[in-house]
Amino acid sequence: GEKVITLLRQYRIDFIVLAGFLLRIPEVLLCAYPHKIINIHPALLPKFGGKGMYGNKVHEAVVAANEKESGITVHYVNEYYDKGEIIFQTKCEILPEDFPEDVAKKVHALEYTYFPEIIDQVINNDTL
Repeated sequence: GEKVITLLRQYRIDFIVLAGFLLRIPEVLLCAYPHKIINIHPALLPKFGGKGMYGNKVHEAVVAANEKESGITVHYVNEYYDKGEIIFQTKCEILPEDFPEDVAKKVHALEYTYFPEIIDQVINNDTL
């Protein structure tokens, strides 16, 4: 942990952005970068989050639960999987005939559209 922090500081890294990162962030890193580590999750948290809820597993769970909508959540990372303070959410409609792959395409479109903008706003301390 300390070696990573030293390296990050050496390269003047102020923020850490996660996408598809499946490991829990060590507490030492969370303490060194409070409210400076953000993650994107392919569902509307707090539903369908937590350890093991990633990739197509999320979309399968959303469809199995007969949800009418899904979306993305951008949140600060804390010591618990997908439990950090929510920064941004946006939704997409799920049709009755949608398969998990269809939901994944809709969610990916939201990720590509919104995540870069949200990262920029968070880093530049702009109001969302």
